[in-house]
Formats: sequence, C-alpha cells, structure tokens
Amino acid sequence: MKLKLAGTYDCYENVISANALYRAAKQSRKTIRFKASVQRYFMSLLRNIWTLREKLTRQDRVTMGFICFKVHDRGKERDIRSVHFKERVAQRALCDEALVPMLSRNLVYDNGASLANKGIHFALNRCKAHLQKYYRSNGFSNSGWVLLIDFSGYFDNVEHAPILRQLRRAFTDERIIRLTWRFVKCFGQKSLGIGSQVSQILAVSYPGEVDHYAKEVLGLRYGGRYMDDSYYFHQDRKHLEECLEKLKEKYEPLGIRLHPRKTQIIPIQRFTFLKVRFYLTGKGAVVMKPCQASITRMRRKLRKFRALLEHKSMTMDDIMRAYQSWRGYVGHLDSHKTIREMDKLFYELYKIWPEPMKKGA
Repeated sequence: MKLKLAGTYDCYENVISANALYRAAKQSRKTIRFKASVQRYFMSLLRNIWTLREKLTRQDRVTMGFICFKVHDRGKERDIRSVHFKERVAQRALCDEALVPMLSRNLVYDNGASLANKGIHFALNRCKAHLQKYYRSNGFSNSGWVLLIDFSGYFDNVEHAPILRQLRRAFTDERIIRLTWRFVKCFGQKSLGIGSQVSQILAVSYPGEVDHYAKEVLGLRYGGRYMDDSYYFHQDRKHLEECLEKLKEKYEPLGIRLHPRKTQIIPIQRFTFLKVRFYLTGKGAVVMKPCQASITRMRRKLRKFRALLEHKSMTMDDIMRAYQSWRGYVGHLDSHKTIREMDKLFYELYKIWPEPMKKGA
C-alpha cells in the first residue's frame, strides 16, 4: 500500500503538472472569487499557470511574503499571515497532490481536523461514540474520568526540525521536501503561521506519533484530537495522571506546551470539548449542548447587530446570515430549547421570525 501511494504522491512531476495547478487554482478561488487579485489571476489563467509551472520546474522561489493582519477572537488576539493568491495555488497543488495523501495516512482515525470527510462534526460524533463505548465497557456505569489536553500557543511553538524528519520519512523525492521546507522556513526559525494551507496539514500531523503512543502504548483507546484539543477517557484517575506525565515527556521535544488551566482531569459525567458540553447520564445517554459561553456571546451579538442595523452599518440580510449560521451549527446538538429561546429574542429585537434554513444552503 505504501509503495502504491508513494508511486502516486511521492512524485514532484505530479505536483507541478499543468492539470494539478489548474485544479489547485479552481479550488483556491472558492469563497474568494469576488477579490480583485483572484479575478486578475483568472483573466490570464493559462499564462499564470504556465509561469508558475516554469518556476516550479526550475525550482525557483515562489514565496511572495505574507499579508499580515490581526483577528480578535473572544478577547484573544491572533496574528494571521495569509499568503498571496499566486502562492496559494502552488501550496494547494503541493497539499492536494503530495502532503495530504502521504501525511494523513499516518494519523489516528480520531484526528478530525482539516481532512476530507472529517471536521468538527466528525470530532464531536467520535467523542459521543467513545462515551457510549466507554459506558458499555465500564459495566454500564458512568463513573470515571476524562483527561482534557489543550496546547498553549500551538502554532507559535512548533519546532522545524521534527517537521523535516517527518517529511523525510514520508517522501523520497527531495524536490517535494525542498519545496515544502521553503514554505515552512518563511515563518522564521520556528513556528507555523495561521493562514497557510501547508501550515495547516503540518500542524494536524505534527503530534501524530504522540497520538499513536497514547492509544497503542498507554492504552487510552477512547480518545481523540482536534488540532490542539484532545480528550481521553479512563476509569482510574491515577492512571490518567501517570499518562499525562508521560505525554508531557513526548510533547516536550516537539516544543508543545500544555495550557496549565485548560489541561485537566475531571469527572466524565460532564465536560466541555470544542465548545460543546457533554453529559453522560447514569443510563448511558449522551447529551450534547452548546456551552453557555457561546449562547451568551450570540445574545450579545444580536443586540449589537441591532445597533449596527440602526446606523446602517449592517443589513438585515447580513444579520440573518450570521444568525442562521450559528443556528445551523447548534442545530446539530441537543439544543431545541436554546434555539426556541434565541428565536424569541431575535423576534423581540427585529420583529421578524428567522427564516428556516434552505436545504443545501
């Protein structure tokens, strides 16, 4: 199987082929086709693809620096380093034709971030399935503990040396390694930047060996990871404490630091993972509700949107889309009462009921 994959994806010519670059350009413009830079690129699409292919064939530098800006997320400031569209096409081709197929094969099944047919709902459903399996294996009892792990400043503390070792294990074509390494070294002596597709897949696979160690050596069968958040279930709290110390030893050479407040061992009956509150009842039912902080945040947003609407800084369509996006997300959870109460607040503020989400929207 490995030889078959290597023959398909461990090949620089496949990455820089005209067809691969064309597919990458088409995929890269999704959701951003309104931007002027994207429209200019597609006005001379074939010429731009040919120029990029020539550069990649000669192994010239295709990096163009970053578009840097800050994002404030729930009181936390994040530095975003987005790449130019021309470079994004090259990164997309590299990821689709080489990095993702080769690096994802070494991930545990319960790693759900940034992979095809996976995502946040996959991670939440796997956590629910693990709770159900744990309940049955624990003699139909909801006693036990959960180890929650959160990385602190994950992207900023990624070491480059382990990434290079990982690339050399996965690929034999030095040209693929060299191209990937150029994208990585743009971020300095260490760290990966938020906003780069290459950074995303490398960050997903970076602690993959530790995930295997937790499941296969420490025996933490019921566990998973979504980017920098992990969980593990076990009946014995002391065993989880010992496992946490061993995991810290594995994380240390990778430069991964654990968040002292968010990394904790708590009773399994009630815990929060990915902003979702999980409840395991005595009868084995798993209840998933949105955490109170996200509900409070949405209430505040609706009131602020009302003021922005009066000042004509937002339109009613913008507000409806924002609310329906949140409503569609919590609709996957056990949140009927929450949605009903939020709809009432929406009506009080805007004097209209939220329109039902169209199928396929």
